[in-house]
Amino acid sequence: MKITRLKTWQVPPRWLFLKIETDEGVYGWGEPVVEGRAATVEAAVHELSDYLVGQDPHRIEHLWNTMYRAGFYRGGPILMSAIAGIDQALWDLKGRDLGVPVHQLLGGRVRDRMRMYAWTGGDRPQDVGAGARALVDQGFTAFKMNGTPEMAIVDSHRKVDEAVARVAEARDAVGPDVGIGIDFHGRVHRPMAKVLLRELEPYHPMFVEEPVAPEHLPCLVNIAGGLGYPLATGERLHTRFEFRDLLAQGMIDVVQPDLSHCGGISEGMKIASLASCHDVALAPHCPLGPLTLAASLHVDAVNHNAFIQEQSMGIHYNRDNDVLDYLVDKSALAIEDGFCAIPEGPGLGVEIDEAFVEERAKVGHRWRNPVWTHEDGSIAEW
Repeated sequence: MKITRLKTWQVPPRWLFLKIETDEGVYGWGEPVVEGRAATVEAAVHELSDYLVGQDPHRIEHLWNTMYRAGFYRGGPILMSAIAGIDQALWDLKGRDLGVPVHQLLGGRVRDRMRMYAWTGGDRPQDVGAGARALVDQGFTAFKMNGTPEMAIVDSHRKVDEAVARVAEARDAVGPDVGIGIDFHGRVHRPMAKVLLRELEPYHPMFVEEPVAPEHLPCLVNIAGGLGYPLATGERLHTRFEFRDLLAQGMIDVVQPDLSHCGGISEGMKIASLASCHDVALAPHCPLGPLTLAASLHVDAVNHNAFIQEQSMGIHYNRDNDVLDYLVDKSALAIEDGFCAIPEGPGLGVEIDEAFVEERAKVGHRWRNPVWTHEDGSIAEW
């Protein structure tokens, strides 16, 4: 069997889908994308196709290393996201060819279903109490919220008080047993993070995510010691090597690799194993589409340290189309009582409606991250 073609589609709301085809009619789907940089990643996918067309798609590890090493320059969000979507598609293709789900190829599942969480409150968090209560009424046992909108590198304590009040509102709405993930989104700089992290302790977060921007993670050793709840990060780390020192220095409790940004299932498995060596939990990042979610569930299925999975159904970014819209069988990723069954169909276990993809690709998208500014006109972290 040989790879013959890589086809890509930009589809609403902000996703890029990939289909790898072969001379024997077997195919696989993946989702190579960086939010706001879909066209750039799409170009990288087609550049990488020069290494793939004519090759045996079953040699996943060899093809991964060829894409990663043969170009000399490596890593970073664009290249690793392109590799990620290709890697997902290769695993999907191999599973389809052999008639087994990907998790069987990875060693077999250690769990039957995965605990899921949902988002509430939007980019500039508001009405978090009502939103959180609605999610609990849907059966979720955990949710995530943005902790704060813009925050200057040194800001007033009023901003801290407002952030804490929103978390208090959410905790009051759902009670003590529901998990609350609080995403700082890299918006909180070291001088304010050291204050805010401690002010949140009485509300027992499930975790605080991206407590500082990824380039400043080493400061956690000094500002976060002794906290009584877990810290999480990883969506903007792109290889096992970027997680290595973070884990070795004991700076984090939950790793959140994104299976569309970190090199795909192959690299995600290595990151999960590395985390397990340090008794660190796994909670893959996934505010994207159905293929990223399916890939994440297969990695969750075989890693004992996986404890919860993000998903983006109904998230505020999903205008025009949502996660399940692109599936032939929407029940494949159905969430019931806050859990999603591990997909058991061949490959990733989801079937993409290619005709619908073609139709929506005519609309496409040009999604960009919001650009925020502080009161003085300087750029704020989004």
